[in-house]
Amino acid sequence: MTRPATTPTALFTIGYEQTTPFAFQDALTGAGVDLVVDVRAVAASRRPGFSKTALAAGIAEHGIAYVHLKALGTPKDGRLAARSGDHDTLMRIYDAHLATAPAQAALEELADLARGRRLCLLCYERHVEGCHRLRLAQWLCERLDLPARHLVAAPF
Repeated sequence: MTRPATTPTALFTIGYEQTTPFAFQDALTGAGVDLVVDVRAVAASRRPGFSKTALAAGIAEHGIAYVHLKALGTPKDGRLAARSGDHDTLMRIYDAHLATAPAQAALEELADLARGRRLCLLCYERHVEGCHRLRLAQWLCERLDLPARHLVAAPF
């Protein structure tokens, strides 16, 4: 679906670590999010409610659309660095990944999706500082001249 070329209205990020689907959905609806863009390389989770199909269905009940941009996920080496707490290595690997043709195409798609939307970037990490979605939010903020708000859902 082609959306009109309008300016975005808001940019958010969120992680689902240490929260429930209910609290997660509450944070999204409280912020007025209308589109979640899943930026996980693998949109699966051992946590009930956070795998691609269940997540999309759960947020759809609240009028929130879902898109998975797999090409914006972190490569396996980057995920391993994140799990070990090596943020510098994660970002170095992720920056190299963003220079690839598939990632560049997905970045353009992300910018298009953001126009006129209250978009939220989704990944696992609770706090954005340890997640690649911070880099995506920075890129989108620069590209579309808007601030980002990093949501943190209530813990379980």
